[in-house]
Amino acid sequence: MAARGFLEWLSRRIYASGADRTLRAPLRVAQRKAGKLDYKLGLLERVPLFGGLPQAELEHIARIVDEKDVPAGTALTHEGRHEGYFYIIVSGSVTIERGGQTINTIGDGDFLGEIALLDGGPRTATATTLSDCRLLAVTHQRFQELLDASPRIRRAVLEEVGQRLRHLDSEAVI
Repeated sequence: MAARGFLEWLSRRIYASGADRTLRAPLRVAQRKAGKLDYKLGLLERVPLFGGLPQAELEHIARIVDEKDVPAGTALTHEGRHEGYFYIIVSGSVTIERGGQTINTIGDGDFLGEIALLDGGPRTATATTLSDCRLLAVTHQRFQELLDASPRIRRAVLEEVGQRLRHLDSEAVI
């Protein structure tokens, strides 16, 4: 990542110059922020919805994503309710139920809530943490604001959704 490389170079220059601690503290904060951004970008790149986005657009999304620690047994979503969160599982596991039946268990690097992220509609399933989880979360509202501000992101997301619909249509039994 360009920002991280620049910060490493700057760090070497500051330490080599013997600069006082007033310069070192803000540098350490900037390095932590750059590392956190890299970490979020790595997870966002794995989400098919964002797969076609260039680095700069992924960085915009990473800035609106919040990190959450959630204990085991927490309901993240409730089937039928309007809850506009999209989650990426950093660590932990989550069970997905529809109609009271478990349909999937997902874990590190997986995601849920992409339909609600796009349309803000009711949840198609209930998701509950099976273990303590660290999550990245973004709301429907913040994502829509980003789409309004960035036509490039909107276009890339719509193209990915279109590809998914084509794939589903080609597999449909008529």
